[in-house]
Amino acid sequence: MEGMIHPTAVVDQGAQIGGGTKVWHFTHVMSGANIGNDCVLGQNVYIGGKAIIGNRVKIQNNVSVYDEVVLEDDVFCGPSCVFTNVINPRSFVERKQEYKSTLVKKGASIGANATILCGVTIGAYALIGAGAVVTTDVPDFALMVGVPAVRKGWVSRNGVVLDEQFICPETHERYQLVNGTLIWKT
Repeated sequence: MEGMIHPTAVVDQGAQIGGGTKVWHFTHVMSGANIGNDCVLGQNVYIGGKAIIGNRVKIQNNVSVYDEVVLEDDVFCGPSCVFTNVINPRSFVERKQEYKSTLVKKGASIGANATILCGVTIGAYALIGAGAVVTTDVPDFALMVGVPAVRKGWVSRNGVVLDEQFICPETHERYQLVNGTLIWKT
């Protein structure tokens, strides 16, 4: 895939953008941001100067990835999902030294309009449902929905809900639940 920066996008000097990445209309990438290869940043996306974006990440329209947010490889951020970086913001109190890190691990997907509170880790290949509010860490492969988000099941690497035997109906991959942690059996 050939990279592209739309003429209305603003990419500040000092931002690092990997090969093949597409930056669409009205997006702003701050100086210091680190974006991997073959990503897609949709319309009206904001990337903070201390944000780290892996390879093949897709960030849909109207998403702000603030400082201290890390998105590992193959993460999907649905339209208008929200990240935060301060737990108790006040307009008249500067708390930049109190930013809390948020980590979204490899292959996880976040649905449209979901909110991710700062300081949490979203596990690998987890699926956050549209409109969910994530307030605590999320295990690998967990299906999270609701306000606040709770685990309603498990999903495969392909994002398909697993059956009772933890077999993906799409790929037939097998998973195993060990002490509350779902493990992909290679």
